[in-house]
Amino acid sequence: MAAAPIASIATGFPPIDAAPAQAATSETNWRHGLSLFNSVKYGPDFKHFDYVNADAPKGGTVRQIALGTFDNFNVVVAGVKGAFGGPAALIYESLTTPAQDEVSTEYGALAEAVSYPDDYSSVIYRLRAQARWHDGKPVTPEDVVFSLEVFKKYHPQYAAYYRHVVKAEKTGDREVKFTFDAPGNRELPQIVGQLTILPKHWWEGSDAKGAKRDISATTLEPPLGSGAYRIKSFEPGRTIVLERVKDHWARDLNVNVGRNNFDELRYEYFRDATVAIEAFKADQVDWRSENSAKNWATAYDFPAVKDNRVLLEQFPNRSSGIMQAFALNIRREKFSDPRVRRALNFAFDFEEMNKQIFFGQYKRISSYFDGTELASSGLPEGRELEILQGVRDQVPPEVFTTPYTNPVGGNAEAVRNNLREAIKLLKDAGYEVRDRKLVDAKTGTPFAIELLVEDPSMERVMLFFKPSLERLGMAVSVRTIDPTQYENRLRSWDFDVVVSSWPESLSPGNEQREFWGSHAADVAGSRNIIGIKNPAIDKLIERVIFTKDRDDLVAATKALDRVLLWNHYVVPQWNYPFLRTARWDRFGRPAELPKYGLSGFPTIWWYDADKAAKIGKRG
Repeated sequence: MAAAPIASIATGFPPIDAAPAQAATSETNWRHGLSLFNSVKYGPDFKHFDYVNADAPKGGTVRQIALGTFDNFNVVVAGVKGAFGGPAALIYESLTTPAQDEVSTEYGALAEAVSYPDDYSSVIYRLRAQARWHDGKPVTPEDVVFSLEVFKKYHPQYAAYYRHVVKAEKTGDREVKFTFDAPGNRELPQIVGQLTILPKHWWEGSDAKGAKRDISATTLEPPLGSGAYRIKSFEPGRTIVLERVKDHWARDLNVNVGRNNFDELRYEYFRDATVAIEAFKADQVDWRSENSAKNWATAYDFPAVKDNRVLLEQFPNRSSGIMQAFALNIRREKFSDPRVRRALNFAFDFEEMNKQIFFGQYKRISSYFDGTELASSGLPEGRELEILQGVRDQVPPEVFTTPYTNPVGGNAEAVRNNLREAIKLLKDAGYEVRDRKLVDAKTGTPFAIELLVEDPSMERVMLFFKPSLERLGMAVSVRTIDPTQYENRLRSWDFDVVVSSWPESLSPGNEQREFWGSHAADVAGSRNIIGIKNPAIDKLIERVIFTKDRDDLVAATKALDRVLLWNHYVVPQWNYPFLRTARWDRFGRPAELPKYGLSGFPTIWWYDADKAAKIGKRG
């Protein structure tokens, strides 16, 4: 992801048993964990998370698929310059680490304790005395301050995400304080805890050839980390091998017990998903997550599946919601009218697409928080209605009068009715059909639209959508380009329609500014690719961020969801509430997986030598 995951803070649990820090005051109340609104599950002396096998064996290799390519190991410019390679979460530790059996809850990793005032205006993290980089040097407050500064300076998304952190400073030998621009933002103390911490001394030093390192540039020099793994070897654009750090300083830390069990994690890069599937079938990789309904239905009928050497399994997604959609660039005049945007939704026959190319596996998305209790439905009432009253004169009237629904197709009559409604909306917006071409009624300019994709598997989706748009008289082109070109065009807002998705946690907050906020609309590389600049949405985002309890958060989020929907910024696509996976049967896992951790692979799984031997005999 482009920015740190969102989580939040709670009060009311015991202070950690530890020696007072040098800079602590009489008001300092040290805590060992953070969670939004509720107390944390695990006490200060917990031995390990409940969902791990504390006695899991260490060893073995797991080979995984990575799609695309890479020419950069510098996480600071990941997604801004070059194609990033390597999972940073394994190479680096952050101040805290999430618990996968609690909602938005974190416990100390690099940090042993955290303290913040009642008004959430700042936070102090105290580093563990034993925290070390892989070269043996201690992790310091200077490293933490440096990390925040370089991410804010060189990465647009992090700059937006952390813009409310106005200062980071060393306040003790092992303490660092973050000061915020205003009180009351409950998420900020934990958000800074999720920051990737980098070694200042390494980045300000020189490489093996004596060249000065540049934190603002791409590099293929394996970085110095503090995490459970480090880069062992790589072939640019093809393979990365991570090795477990046997003497890792945090290997026995309670948050790490039962985790990071493989000696090697090998990532094989493929530019084409079809080639990746064939590599999996040939036992060149061990695990595959499948995001194609067609592949799930047709691509796994081979001998290793039939004799159970390869296992197919779906894991429920209880940890997040999502909006996946055709995203419209409303910076362009032709998409500035919501009636035009709504017309595109009427042209999209999801039901027929689901039947023809998705084997009926999907359901239509009808919320920006689809799959969670945060999704709006029906008409607003209670606390949600009260919140919406505050922006009544700035939102579409349908917000208060009409439950949001997507058009329904699937048969000839429904499609005809939907296209008639689309033509009516386009006419109301100032367009008309002349000589079977949709044109601006005033200027005669034809309505042309480009559907842009980087993933070849999405090209068939665009091609399915294309004839429906053409029936409205639009001139439609579908263009597939390579990932680098695609990213460059997104950063410069040079597109009409793309497919995009916005994953949502169960506790939304500051990331909503990055997704839909007016400030982010002009920041190159931000997640507000649509270009939304809406005062009502800005107000509702702030309402979400500064909620006081869970009920208030749910109501405010539903209000935001409803206003986003009725502005028709996207044409919603589909969702599937499970993670589809295929694996060669070489691995063990805990008896019960964490509720919010999807599969938990490979973090809490392990290599099973007995299973691997059986596969060898069968093969």
